[in-house]
Amino acid sequence: MNFGNALIYTEDFKFVKGGFSVENGRFTAVGEEKDGAVDLGGRRVIPGLVDVHTHGNSGVDFSDGDYEGNIKMARYEAHNGVTSFAPATLTLPYDVLEKAFAAGLRVKKEAPKGAARLVGANMEGPYFSEKKKGAQNAAYLKKPDFEGFKKLYDGSEGLIRIVDVAPELEGAADFIERASELCTVSIAHTDCGYEEAVSAIGAGATQLTHLFNAMPSIHHRRPGPIGAGSENEKVRAELICDGLHVHPSSVRMAFKLFGAERIVLVSDSLRCCGMPDGEYEIGGQMAFLSDCVARLSDGTIAGSASNLYMCMKKAIAFGIRAEDAVRAAAYNPACAIHAENEIGSIAVGKLADFVVCDDGFELEEVYIGGERIR
Repeated sequence: MNFGNALIYTEDFKFVKGGFSVENGRFTAVGEEKDGAVDLGGRRVIPGLVDVHTHGNSGVDFSDGDYEGNIKMARYEAHNGVTSFAPATLTLPYDVLEKAFAAGLRVKKEAPKGAARLVGANMEGPYFSEKKKGAQNAAYLKKPDFEGFKKLYDGSEGLIRIVDVAPELEGAADFIERASELCTVSIAHTDCGYEEAVSAIGAGATQLTHLFNAMPSIHHRRPGPIGAGSENEKVRAELICDGLHVHPSSVRMAFKLFGAERIVLVSDSLRCCGMPDGEYEIGGQMAFLSDCVARLSDGTIAGSASNLYMCMKKAIAFGIRAEDAVRAAAYNPACAIHAENEIGSIAVGKLADFVVCDDGFELEEVYIGGERIR
């Protein structure tokens, strides 16, 4: 199928007028206008977004380990412009995580129609600092345990594409060195200082989980993991851009510190995303959603009620260049899970997952593998 008269976000991270073609679910030509093409009326075409840190939506959590629930999640994501995702687990016992990864692997293999591609998983916990646990359940925190992680990794046939760890914990350095041979290791829920973060990066950590949240703040004499990550070009930083977890000024600061090429926009959405205000379970604890904010009973922010497309639009509204916001929501997260050769940009040979939107980025159409699903 041929599409024409579009403003296409190309793999050069800029918008270019032209057309493109799709054959057998993949892009076969980009930039070419062909006769008989579907006229997109000059609208913007961007890659399908990629969320590498979402716990759930629509009343469902990935950690539930529910196959049908995962499909429900995936269809919500697709309907909202997120065509690929790597859902995140919570700090829970290994047997619960094993069940979650098994259900996720089944969805990945079966690739149900009308649903976002489940391309991996993010193991957020249990290797966290009690001091910076945030909304994670302290009852299930553990020291880094490579053998336990490797069993989960092998059992899920490598579904785990990101694993999170606090560098100050006993055994963290060895864990990072070994785990980084298998997937991305992200510094998370940590009270580590600058030197500990530098050591973790030297051992193989290449990401910071939800920048600014559940980690020490920047101080001019104690730059912490943010300072360590920002000055190393190998390190990416996740950023929850829902307008609640991070102030708009800090969003702009993050893009300046890391550059548009190293920011990974994430939703960190919970099962309450897309749901009405009320009480929702998260990792064995209850969170209360009110006015788009989910909090534990002690007031701790539990997670987001926004999807990634909403976060991308917020970033643009906060003053981030549209080209940079799209990159941070599509190509960069694809790189974070080593899937950039298949998804994350509009380029010949890649999967034809794309979104059609107006000049203000209001979502209008969604295509997965060249087939319209919205």
